[in-house]
Amino acid sequence: MNAYHIPNPGNFLKLDAMESPYVPNQDFLTEFTNFLSKVEINRYPDPEADELVLSLRNLMGIDASLGILLGNGSDELIQILALACGEGESIMSFSPSFVMYELITKYTRLNFIDSPLSNFDINLEKSIDLIKTKKPKIIFIAYPNNPTGNLFNRKKIETIIQSTDALVVLDEAYYAYADDTFLNDILKYENLVLLRTISKIGFAGARLGLLIGSKETLGELNKIRLPYNINSLTQATCKFLLNKKNYLQSHADLIINERNDLIESLKKYRNITVFPSQANFVLIKILESEKLFNFLLEKKILIKNLSKIKGLKNYLRITIGSQKDNSIFISALDEFFKKNKNANFK
Repeated sequence: MNAYHIPNPGNFLKLDAMESPYVPNQDFLTEFTNFLSKVEINRYPDPEADELVLSLRNLMGIDASLGILLGNGSDELIQILALACGEGESIMSFSPSFVMYELITKYTRLNFIDSPLSNFDINLEKSIDLIKTKKPKIIFIAYPNNPTGNLFNRKKIETIIQSTDALVVLDEAYYAYADDTFLNDILKYENLVLLRTISKIGFAGARLGLLIGSKETLGELNKIRLPYNINSLTQATCKFLLNKKNYLQSHADLIINERNDLIESLKKYRNITVFPSQANFVLIKILESEKLFNFLLEKKILIKNLSKIKGLKNYLRITIGSQKDNSIFISALDEFFKKNKNANFK
């Protein structure tokens, strides 16, 4: 195995990690600093983070009858779910999708079942067959999917949930930019839980993920969670930030608008195939993806090269930046195609 490599961005324009491009203004930061100064850093944090949980309920409209389990990012929650499985059991997901489902399955010495996507959607017949024959304990479904950016067919997901006793984990990391959610379906299906994060709504540095499900299910998973896993500074930071609902919504709206504008700009290039997105990034395909990726590096622009992932040769992923960021990126694309105007990229 290899370590999960994260490149040092240096002074590059970062359009590779689905982070928010927006930095709070000085008045916001001053208020934030004053708020943090009240944290009793000499004491252990609230072990259940009750005030933070209430902030998340208010922000996301999570029903009081549902439980919430917090993790140090979504990764810790995926790990907790894997640790809840018994020795020799299996976890299923789809490919291409979020790599940590497979990696954490391997880290915890479980069996990984891969159900390849068909045209970036779930192949229902093959998936149901895998579920019946392999009997996974957990099924991870990213909704919207990363790195493809699309929402899978809802009826296919409902069929999967109803076809199995496995715990179905819908990863809604990009819920703020999507047209659909399964939040209101949790009470309908006892084997359904939702995974979310605040990393994609502007606060990647806080490293906070949440699992939403029945209180009974999360009560069992809470037995595996290490104590004090959400530190005092993260709790205070997130309580402050998540109560700024208008701030969060305005930035989500900006990113959606910028995403739509970027997609339209990319469609003008005949050598690029652009895929629809319900997330804060856009997937493209170009024959000379390595050449374009390296050209952008020379221009100090960092995007995600997906070519080493099975089924994604010649694919690149661009995080939605600010209007200025996106303009810089498009200008670099213009320069690239002018320099290579005689090349056949199709």
